Amino acid sequence: MEKDIISLYSERFRNSFSLPALSLYGTDDNLTYGEFAAEIAKLHILFSNVGIKKGDKIALLGKNTPKWITTFFATITYGAVVVPILNDFNPHDSTHIINHSDARLLFVSESNWEPIELDDLQHIEAIFSLDNCRLIADRSENNDISEIYEALNDEFDKKYPDGFKKEHIIYEPRDIHEIALINYTSGTTGFSKGVMLTYDNLAGNIYFGIKEKLYWPGSHCLSFLPLAHAYGCAFDMLVPLAEGAHLTIFGKTPAPKLLLKALADVKPNLVICVPLILEKIYRKQIVPMITKRHIRWVLAIPFLDSVIYGKIRNKLIEAFGGHFEEVIVGGAPINAEVEEFLHKIKFPFTVGYGMTECAPLISYTHYKDFIPTSCGRTLPNMESKIDSPDPENIPGEICVRGQNAMVGYYKNDKATAGVIDDDGWLHTGDMGVRSADGTLFIKGRSKTMILSASGQNIYPEEIESKLNNMPFVSESLVIQRGNGLIALVYPDTEEVDRAGLSDDDFLAKMEENRIELNKIVAPYEQVASFKIMAEEFEKTPKKSIKRFLYYNVE
Repeated sequence: MEKDIISLYSERFRNSFSLPALSLYGTDDNLTYGEFAAEIAKLHILFSNVGIKKGDKIALLGKNTPKWITTFFATITYGAVVVPILNDFNPHDSTHIINHSDARLLFVSESNWEPIELDDLQHIEAIFSLDNCRLIADRSENNDISEIYEALNDEFDKKYPDGFKKEHIIYEPRDIHEIALINYTSGTTGFSKGVMLTYDNLAGNIYFGIKEKLYWPGSHCLSFLPLAHAYGCAFDMLVPLAEGAHLTIFGKTPAPKLLLKALADVKPNLVICVPLILEKIYRKQIVPMITKRHIRWVLAIPFLDSVIYGKIRNKLIEAFGGHFEEVIVGGAPINAEVEEFLHKIKFPFTVGYGMTECAPLISYTHYKDFIPTSCGRTLPNMESKIDSPDPENIPGEICVRGQNAMVGYYKNDKATAGVIDDDGWLHTGDMGVRSADGTLFIKGRSKTMILSASGQNIYPEEIESKLNNMPFVSESLVIQRGNGLIALVYPDTEEVDRAGLSDDDFLAKMEENRIELNKIVAPYEQVASFKIMAEEFEKTPKKSIKRFLYYNVE
């Protein structure tokens, strides 16, 4: 029988009390499980004394750090609802999420706090720094929270006069149907949707990871995906800490060169990554090697090719630390050429599939059973179906239901009804086919959402709405090109004529617009270039642009 996850964590933390739990790579910031649990206990005292009730929302905005993880676990083990916000959302979007979620407390990195206006936060009563533990702002009556925070260490010592011990780690079990976290799929007002995930949704992912033996007590995990994203949250944090693993946090942007050094140092037992990491290594290190004339000649010889491929595989395994069982790729579609090559050299990798609305996992297969071009077999605690007359051959929308599927979007019944039908099927918006054993093969998107190379959801309409408000722009369409974005722009010809702009002046203005646009969108939403359209976009009777006509514009 599966325990509720809060009981699971309290037992694991007790049993792993002296084992290393959290380390920030390249620093002396380390916590054992006992120290980790003590910090959680201290925050529980804070929450109680400032009047946080079960179900209240606590927002968490900042880069991955031990303090970020401690705050996350303190919130869910207390019974409050954590609202993790992606570190690279712009200040406007972060503010919207904080307000929309009704968060009462905000824990934030100093760099994320600096551009946010305190007066714009509607429900926040206090703001705490994730960097130096200072109280940034106290909005309570009579500054009560300031006094409570100043006395926190004394309160902790009073509660645990003989020191914090393993027997003190007892968390109240939660009803599995209660909301544990609200994860926002997008950060812009009007499009943002807060995915409500229950303790049971999290349990579905956590216990699957345990049954698959992804981690074990004392195993090593290098966490470099955003923990505010469902993929990183589940498999770079929740699962390893449920198993007593040592989690090393890579708190920097995961540039391949820096990441490879960290992998070599940490030697993780499992690597969770997005396709972009593998694709960059493939293009920068492997392609130059296999395109050399003498290597191409050797690869054409049947026996010798396996020798070369074996050496490349071993070199790649060593680059990832050399101690892992497999690399799990998810968060975005993997490049077909890269996938084919990795399979050819017998590199131990597999591709999983999920979405925030499933916390996130829908399908996965161990690398030994992985079928190339698939995204794994539907999990045992989930059902899948294809909305198609011939699910094995004709693509249709992938629909899922089961333990991992969300209960809905926060304060958005209309959006919830739009994706969960009367029979409880969650419509993913992905097109695919399904084999008889439940293996899924994704063929494309049924909606306009673009999935960036790093696994972030991009909604082009949000970028277009900003661009369309800029000088000399009549309408626009943002499309994907390779791993980036370009914008097709139809100019406001009347405004251009009134301004008396020459062609060169107009193009200069468009470049200024592009630069300004990139300042107000997330880093993964950056537009690389504009293409000026000579005619208006063709539209439907509802005056919507027929987007499919422009996806292949050069």
